[in-house]
This record gives sequence, structure tokens and C-alpha cells, in this order.
Amino acid sequence: MRTVESHVSEASLPEPVHVTVGGARIATYVLAPERPSVGDVVFCHGTPWSARVWAQAARHLSGGRRVFLWDMPGYGRSTQEGDVAVDLASQMSRFAELLAHWDLDRPWVVAHDIGGAVALGAHLLHGRDYAGLFLWDVVTLEPWGSPFFRLVSEHADVFTQLPAALHEALVREYIAGAARGRLTADVLDALARPWLGTPGQAAFYRQIAALRPAHTRPVVARLADVRCPVRIGWGERDAWIPVDQATRLRDLLPGSPPVITLDDAGHLAPVESPSLVIGAIDDWLAGSRAPRRR
Repeated sequence: MRTVESHVSEASLPEPVHVTVGGARIATYVLAPERPSVGDVVFCHGTPWSARVWAQAARHLSGGRRVFLWDMPGYGRSTQEGDVAVDLASQMSRFAELLAHWDLDRPWVVAHDIGGAVALGAHLLHGRDYAGLFLWDVVTLEPWGSPFFRLVSEHADVFTQLPAALHEALVREYIAGAARGRLTADVLDALARPWLGTPGQAAFYRQIAALRPAHTRPVVARLADVRCPVRIGWGERDAWIPVDQATRLRDLLPGSPPVITLDDAGHLAPVESPSLVIGAIDDWLAGSRAPRRR
């Protein structure tokens, strides 16, 4: 089995600036170029990740653009308090509010996993406009959620009580299963760390229990109303969300947008194949047409 090329810790993000949006304390990250910016790019992460999955792409793009990232409440360095809602409908609304807080007018948005549902929801249900939207292995169409995901969702209270060592082993195995290749130890450590300890363990199962297809259905019903150019990227070996969802999603969006598939990537393409993902984002921002297959 190959080892993925990325080391999440090698491309660090700055210390977060915490802002309160919709009653939730959110960790935000802003990277700005030394010269005048040619545009704004916003990254959205998925589950069970954080903004760190986009660190390499963010650092690369910040050479010429302002780059904005956030940890959704319940994830990364944002609040993990149990009374903060972490369902998709709440995250969609918060993202719309956060864009207003940043005072961004039609940014380019790059989204992965449930971040795709959140970005689409902010656009279609809350009126936020984008210059363009790049969707990577996104959670939108049904069915979504692995058998493990559904099991946890139905018994989150039981999993929350697991011994710490058993919980850590489960989290690490779950995260490792997202990749086609073997994640290096530092990558696995970085991705698992927010979910360890008593608050992290509770937050891990809480966010799974809160995610429901009912919150993506209103978005799917309005996909034909997307108002910006879209591009779709997918790992050919994605074991969490089958690659055929990329073409299904394309067919529901206006203009039959281009689809890029990465032959040897799983669900974690931004971490597994960062150079290919960054190249695809560069092409997209430059306005060039990407190939449909790769």
C-alpha cells in the first residue's frame, strides 16, 4: 500500500482568530499575500476534519490571493460545547453569516465532504453569491453515510462512553479508512487530535449524530438554481462516497460542469494528492477548462 504524499503538519495555518457567529465561537484563519490580492478564496472542510486539510492549498494560493478558512463549530479549534448545534442546517446558516462578517463579495469557494453541502446551502438557501464553486468528494446526494456512520448516529450515547484508548483506536481507524493509501503518523495524529480527550470524544459522536440527509434534501431540490460556475473533483477510489456521485451531481447542476477524477485518491484528495488538487484549483481560478478524467 502506498503512503500518501502529504504531511498535514508541514503546511501550517496561522493561529486562529475566534469570532462569534450565530452564538457559536468559530476559529477562523486568514492568509494574505504581500502584494495586492487578485481575489478571495474561501475553503470549507468536511467531517471529521478541520481547516487543516486545506492548509497546503491555502498556503499556495495565498501567494496572490486572500485566503479564508474556518473550523465549523464542533470541529478543529472551534467550540465543542455540547449546547452548540452542529447539524448541517445550522452550519449552512453560519457560513452565510461568516461570509458577511468577512465582508466578502462573490468569493471563490472550495469545499470538501459536508463542506460542499454547507457551501451549497449558504448559496441556495441563504442567498450568498460566489464567483465559482469547486466541490471535492462532497456530501450532497443520497445515500450518504457509511454503515459505521449510521451505527454511531443511532447509538451516539453508547459510543461516547467508550474507554478513551478504545475510542482513540476507533477514531484513528475511521480516519485512516478515508484514504486510498496509508496515512503517515503525523497526518493521522493531526487529524485525530481534536477528537481525543473527554470533550473531543463527546464532540466526535455528537457531530455524527447531528448529520442527517434531511438537511441536504432542500439543497438537492434546488441544484438547478446554482448561480455560479461549478467544477467537481473526486477521488476515483473514494470508499466513503462512490465516484459515480460525481457524474450524478454534474447532471443535476446547470451547464453540466467539468468533472475531474484522481485515479489513485480516496476520499481525502486534498491530503492524499495535494499537488494534483492544487493544480486543479489553479487551473480553475485561471479560467482554463480542466479535463473530465485524469
